[in-house]
Amino acid sequence: MTTTATERGTATLFVHPALFYRDDQEYLAGTVPFVREGLAASEPVAVAAPAARLALITAELGRAADAVHLVDMTLAGRNPGRIIPSVLCAFADARTGVRVRIVGEPVWPGRTAEEYPACVQHEALINEAFSGRDVIILCPYDARSLPSDVLDDARATHPLLIDGGRRSVSDAYDPQKALARCNEPLRPPPGAAAFPYDADTLPAVRDFALAAAREWGMSEVRLQDLALVVAELTTNSVVHAGGGGTLRLWEQDGRIVCQVQDLGRLSDPLVGRRPARPDQIGGRGLLLVHCLSDLVRLHTDDEGTTIRSYVARA
Repeated sequence: MTTTATERGTATLFVHPALFYRDDQEYLAGTVPFVREGLAASEPVAVAAPAARLALITAELGRAADAVHLVDMTLAGRNPGRIIPSVLCAFADARTGVRVRIVGEPVWPGRTAEEYPACVQHEALINEAFSGRDVIILCPYDARSLPSDVLDDARATHPLLIDGGRRSVSDAYDPQKALARCNEPLRPPPGAAAFPYDADTLPAVRDFALAAAREWGMSEVRLQDLALVVAELTTNSVVHAGGGGTLRLWEQDGRIVCQVQDLGRLSDPLVGRRPARPDQIGGRGLLLVHCLSDLVRLHTDDEGTTIRSYVARA
């Protein structure tokens, strides 16, 4: 993908195209020249994709792959909410004064129905997170295997499209609409254990969550992660959302699901997805939750906010 002079101008520094591919050849034709162009220009290049796709690209690049930062997205991006701070910004922020190129593939066949809305939110929020920065993030989509509505969402969250080698502006680009549609109510299952809490019962609600998770077979290492998740979410409710809320907990498919509901409203859609500044005091709670969780879902409206964290038992 060749970068145009207009895109390198001061008006449009950030470029965010979706690449639709239907076989390995189209995948390589869309990604490898993009990587090689960056390397030739001495630009830092990262590829964050499922392992099988990484293998394709590195085989095609040969020794040049040694100069590329490689990330298995199925691990680093299992929770889509941590891709911006822990994958994209972690790479771009460490390299200043030069254009940065990233291949980022956050959606692949096999993403669950629970994960997918968080993927759409991630792709929509990239545009705000990197606005004005000299960064290109190329997002491949498997147009042969992914459902048509996933490709429609890609058109809504990417201002530029590359399909069959042809480049075009997306007429369907509307990231705010995509964000609003994915702001889905999160209803707990019948019978989920519930614990209303306030400032006086913060230790008790944490002990309640850990006791239940231990009974469901959660490992000691992951119990420590869950303890931090519960502490951050419930403390945020007490400090920022009217003094308390309700925690609900259940076990699902080998994961402990922790859901906190309170009367607060999150007005910043990037909260928890911005890396913390070294001199920043506070404001790390939801960022930590994203880093520790295997998935985070969030719903907010005028009546309150619900945050759901999924933590694998082992």
